[in-house]
Amino acid sequence: MSFLPEPYAHPYEIAPEYKKSVAYFSMEFAIDQTLKIYSGGLGFLAGSHMRSVYDLKQNQIGIGILWSYGYYNQVRGENREMAVSHRRKQYHFLKDTGIKFTIQVHGADVWVKALYLPADTFGSAPMFFLTTDIEENDHVSRTISHRLYDSDSQTRIAQYILLGVGGAKLLEELKIDPDVWHLNEAHALSAAFYVYSKTKSMEEVKKRFVFTTHTPVEAGNEKSSLDTLERFSFFSGLSYDEIRKITGIHDDNFNHTLVGLRMSRIANAVSKLHGEVSRKMWEGHEGICEITHVTNAQNKKYWADKELEEARVAKDKVALAARKKRLKQRMCDEVANQTGRLFDPEVLTIVWARRFAGYKRANLVSRDLERFAAMLERSNKPVQIIWGGKPYPKDYDAIEEFNALCDLSSKFKNAAVVVGYELSLSKILKDGSDLWLNNPIVTLEASGTSGMTAAMNASVNISTNDGWVCEFAKDGHNSFIIPEADPNLTAEARDQHDLLGFYQLMDTEVLPLYYGNKDGWWDIVLNSMDDVAPFFDSGRMADEYYKNIYA
Repeated sequence: MSFLPEPYAHPYEIAPEYKKSVAYFSMEFAIDQTLKIYSGGLGFLAGSHMRSVYDLKQNQIGIGILWSYGYYNQVRGENREMAVSHRRKQYHFLKDTGIKFTIQVHGADVWVKALYLPADTFGSAPMFFLTTDIEENDHVSRTISHRLYDSDSQTRIAQYILLGVGGAKLLEELKIDPDVWHLNEAHALSAAFYVYSKTKSMEEVKKRFVFTTHTPVEAGNEKSSLDTLERFSFFSGLSYDEIRKITGIHDDNFNHTLVGLRMSRIANAVSKLHGEVSRKMWEGHEGICEITHVTNAQNKKYWADKELEEARVAKDKVALAARKKRLKQRMCDEVANQTGRLFDPEVLTIVWARRFAGYKRANLVSRDLERFAAMLERSNKPVQIIWGGKPYPKDYDAIEEFNALCDLSSKFKNAAVVVGYELSLSKILKDGSDLWLNNPIVTLEASGTSGMTAAMNASVNISTNDGWVCEFAKDGHNSFIIPEADPNLTAEARDQHDLLGFYQLMDTEVLPLYYGNKDGWWDIVLNSMDDVAPFFDSGRMADEYYKNIYA
């Protein structure tokens, strides 16, 4: 039986093995292209999770924020460089719950309104989205829910209060107290302090809260001034003595992830390797909960092309190749529309597409310009390459890298950078690519999921051995793996090692196979498609959360 009251109850009979009630808090959800409240991987993961909740008939809801302007619209400037556009969004399919309440932000009342996404709209868990962008608030308060990951640090603190405390108060308004409060990253951590302020019991807090961490580098975990958080009402009126007692933070440096680990009864990393890295990273800190792992996954029902899947099941290479060619043509049409380049669907096409960040090394294969040019300019065994992805709008290094690739691609007829990397474009690139390039610095990619959905659509991963890939890859059987560099190498030597490893694979394995042994190529494609599911289908992930984290 659904734990939600009417008219919000789940539209299905809850499966007996998933009857425990769960509220899932996340800053972003990529549920459908039409609902632009996500930025990248964290949202893609949360969206797939919520879709699998629906598929498995689980007793779970999602709580997020209705971002009035979304993340940002990625467009081109006058000279074809990346530009950021903010445009107000409208969603007529969301339902007004009539629920309004106030939260405290910087000691002042801010009104919050809750909207509802029925489960049957997109085939997801029932979802609730909070907004402060309503007429009851002044301009500053309205801006709290304007932009996902606002560049102003104080606005982000207010956003974390909205998600955490706002989500907790929404549950009160609905008159429900779920068995499990699942924090997808530490953004909603203020909810734990709200519960503590009501119960004065860490036992009651830990009974409810579980925590998923996505960051494999200690320095990458967000930190704030404890004093600033207190002034912003992050701690729901708790005294400094109480805050220090329950968090173990005795200076002004509040580490959100560390406190999340201390206020939860269990936490999980998002791949097996990330679990090992996380346990080692936090092992010296007292009072943290157990850290296990649940490897990320993506919803195959949403992502997999039906005709490709039918060909996979039938082991029909002719049908597989024919459908792939049509999907490649659709991708080539998108490239032509955006860049004026006419790509050839017969040519081996590499795609690198995900969030632009330094450790992901979008430009790695182009750093040796001589090798890069030789690969693109060869007349036999030709290659095409496409980049796509969104940097954070204030990450100027990443934006510079994006623009440098735009400039570089202008010199080659078979290299392109596309803009507008959201669910729809992501699907086009995954459906159309032959090789999905993934070359993060090893151990810095907690999981990564784009290669999963590429593999579901007959694209072969060529990757460093990091994140989810470690649990999937069989080099030369279902993927191509760049040999790992000696961890003692300098950063420059490591990058050079990985660059040379990529070109070695291309020259000795990928190109001879693609152009000289088509039957062997489609064997690898089929192996990849067979091996990526069911383990990397989010149904397995959603099931594991119930069995291993919520239990």
